[in-house]
Amino acid sequence: MRALALARAPAACLNFNCMLILLPVCRNLLSFLRGSSACCSTRVRRQLDRNLTFHKMVAWMIALHTAIHTIAHLFNVEWSVHARVEEEGTLAAVLSRLGDSPNESYINFYRQTIPNPVGGLYVAFTYLAGLTGVIITLALILIITSSTKIIRRSYFEVFWYTHHLFVIFFIGLVIHGAGRIVRGQTAMSLAEHIPEVCSKNFTDWGKKGACPVPQFAGNPPMTWKWVVGPMFLYFCERLVRFWRSQQKVVITKVVIHPFKTIELQMMKKGFKMEVGQYIFVKCPAVSKLEWHPFTLTSAPEEDYFSIHVRIVGDWTEGLFNACGCDKQEFQEAWKLPKIAVDGPFGTASEDVFSYETVMLVGAGIGVTPFASVLKSVWYKYCHDATNLKLKKIYFYWLCRDTHAFEWFADLLQSLETQMQERNNAEFLSYNIYLTGWDETQATHFVMHHEEEKDVITGLKQKTLYGRPNWENEFKTIARQHPGSRIGVFLCGPEGLADTLNKQSISNSEADPRGVHFIFNKENF
Repeated sequence: MRALALARAPAACLNFNCMLILLPVCRNLLSFLRGSSACCSTRVRRQLDRNLTFHKMVAWMIALHTAIHTIAHLFNVEWSVHARVEEEGTLAAVLSRLGDSPNESYINFYRQTIPNPVGGLYVAFTYLAGLTGVIITLALILIITSSTKIIRRSYFEVFWYTHHLFVIFFIGLVIHGAGRIVRGQTAMSLAEHIPEVCSKNFTDWGKKGACPVPQFAGNPPMTWKWVVGPMFLYFCERLVRFWRSQQKVVITKVVIHPFKTIELQMMKKGFKMEVGQYIFVKCPAVSKLEWHPFTLTSAPEEDYFSIHVRIVGDWTEGLFNACGCDKQEFQEAWKLPKIAVDGPFGTASEDVFSYETVMLVGAGIGVTPFASVLKSVWYKYCHDATNLKLKKIYFYWLCRDTHAFEWFADLLQSLETQMQERNNAEFLSYNIYLTGWDETQATHFVMHHEEEKDVITGLKQKTLYGRPNWENEFKTIARQHPGSRIGVFLCGPEGLADTLNKQSISNSEADPRGVHFIFNKENF
């Protein structure tokens, strides 16, 4: 098999990457590590926030090495089939015929002695290695193609269910090498039969005074040694999730907000959270298997935890109806659906209070983690503001529709009033941007522009129209806070993340004593 080295090298890389692929999705493990590294710098904790990015990179490397491994073995199979019917007198023919006589071990796994025009297909569906190879390759193709952004956004159920083919993938991976079709010369045989020497007189093997017939044995499977540890950790992860899903969760209140958004306020015994964390939610009345992530919008100081759900798909529509939000009459509490909650899990937003100055950027419903942050700030200022390291917040909220502002405006109004009463109105600088409007709305905005409060939000800070000039914003903040480490936190689309990341890098000074922008993005 002349392409054997080309097949085994990516196989070794596959073992390593398959060991890594499950670790970034062990969320409870990551939360534990994040908590244990709380005494370390935010730089260490930020690496854990890139778990899904790392997961995707490892997945693409698995796809690449699988392609190389498969193509190389396709050539190997064809050469092995051809070697069995090759004319005598060549080294390939002699090696392929080993095992035909008694007391000989074979090296060529293909034992038929007649030509096979579809030898590759025959091997693929009659040998364990070939059959498992086909299965895990098909599973991998389905997993990767259903993981594209278009599928995840538009057909989340397809992504969710197809992604669980990883169970078949790992089972096939573990037993893929059990057939031992890749064989090597035994150590005892190598002591008597040296390939470099004996290959010169291969026609005389076994004769008196010549090299003995080489002996071969199948290479033992090695993949299981690489993946058994991560598989055990992931199994423990699923047990923890199952245990959590059995704990009782009570929906105490359902609030219908504008812009197709509902708020679920819930209580669960022993539930403890930090700002900006997220949970996974399952509603058996909608789907008995699907778990969906939602950022917590409540503060740790509150006696309940809450999420805001925007109705954008089949599952959220089902949750909307299950909660009775499609009905006009009052919904009794006992009629509300059962909810299972897994979490909370840590995110980058937990580090907000580690900085003296922060920039919070939310796009649309991406404002939810900052609802938790701003609520917590409000509670801390009400009780004890002296121990608060955070001294300045720059808050940016970008929305396409005016109705999106309504559910969050009350919180901003409370913060605005609270800061003014404490003579610290400069603590929170917020900029709300409306990125989409029509001609009628524009006329209405102009007519009411001179009023004391904004016509859209009811806040004293007027709504801005269009998109921020991020370069100017970063430069202005850098001038106002020289020598500071400024945390930049985003919950929004990838395009905005790229822009803010580039601005954070370009506006940070090379001098360690200068201003530095530290970019953090929500990933879940």
